[in-house]
Amino acid sequence: MKRIAVLGSTGSIGTQTLDVVRMHPDLLRVTALGCGRSIELLEKQIREFHPAVAAVFDRKAAEDLRARVKDLPVRVVSGMDGLIAMCSSDDVDVVVTGIVGMIGIRPTIAAIEAGKDIALANKETCVTAGHIIMPLARKHQVRILPVDSEHSAIFQSLQGRAGSRIGRIILTASGGPFRRMTAEQLSQVTVKEALAHPTWSMGPKVTIDSASMVNKGLEVIEACWLFNVTPDQVEVVIQPQSAIHSAVEYEDGSILAQMGVSDMRIPIQYALTWPEHLPSPAAQLDLFALGHLDFERPRDDLFRGLPLAISAARTGGSMPCVFNAANEWANARFRKGGIRFTEIYDIIEAAMAAHQVIRDPSVDDILQIEEEIDRRLDETFQES
Repeated sequence: MKRIAVLGSTGSIGTQTLDVVRMHPDLLRVTALGCGRSIELLEKQIREFHPAVAAVFDRKAAEDLRARVKDLPVRVVSGMDGLIAMCSSDDVDVVVTGIVGMIGIRPTIAAIEAGKDIALANKETCVTAGHIIMPLARKHQVRILPVDSEHSAIFQSLQGRAGSRIGRIILTASGGPFRRMTAEQLSQVTVKEALAHPTWSMGPKVTIDSASMVNKGLEVIEACWLFNVTPDQVEVVIQPQSAIHSAVEYEDGSILAQMGVSDMRIPIQYALTWPEHLPSPAAQLDLFALGHLDFERPRDDLFRGLPLAISAARTGGSMPCVFNAANEWANARFRKGGIRFTEIYDIIEAAMAAHQVIRDPSVDDILQIEEEIDRRLDETFQES
């Protein structure tokens, strides 16, 4: 029986993780749940899964939750200290980091230091702090098991490779809903249109990132850390059917790819049951219905988030943190109707151009950079 903590249990990754647990109650048990502030859903999850600990980042929401579940033997903790306590609890074997944003960095580090395996869905952790996370995981002999569909596909394609070396990683992307648009059309995209992803069901922040191709840029940076490759060894390929989730090319030219339906429960489950492929709640891929596979080059001149991310990865140091923080601010601003879709790229590019790189940033440096970028952008757009 593997004991699971789900950080971000009320979000897209978290709720799908619980679907997997429901299918394998003899193998997986939820012992801790955590979220930002969505306590109505969290209460339902607590009553179903009976965790020993529930963490809520928002302290007021945590007080409300305590009152709601006072009839249950669950300890409710709050704030960043609460998230850290939940992830490093003695009765946890693996932490699913499904929470969105840089808020996931400190709990992930605490979990690693406590010897917990990490089912990693919070890509910001690797993007901004991969130079801290990966050596720390090696030091504590902790497994980092990727949950992103693309990184899970790469991970699966690497199983059994023995001493074979990677030639390149082929990171696939659906291309999002706008890949056929002109620059003028892209500048007029609405929030509603950007949230209508053609193949994947994700939270709003990640869905916007996918539409802008920024998400693929973040995945390139993450892949470099997870699989110890350079940005030049990662090639992004548009695969509109989203049937091939990514692939690995070895030095002899052989390519091993992972295919399946577009259902996040497959990579979530593999991270929790590795190295076993067990029955999952997802449907099977119908190859006859699929019919064909298409491959296209990314339009880097239009979807500038991808080349900007690759530039940040090549620069290294604190630059990926700047890329990520500026995008988080711009993504949220777009969803509120404050900027046009294409201004996301302008904001990221300007933030990167203004930044003085820190070669080996600490966690405090990383979080301070995020605060400074948020403050500077708030002031800039308030003045305009």
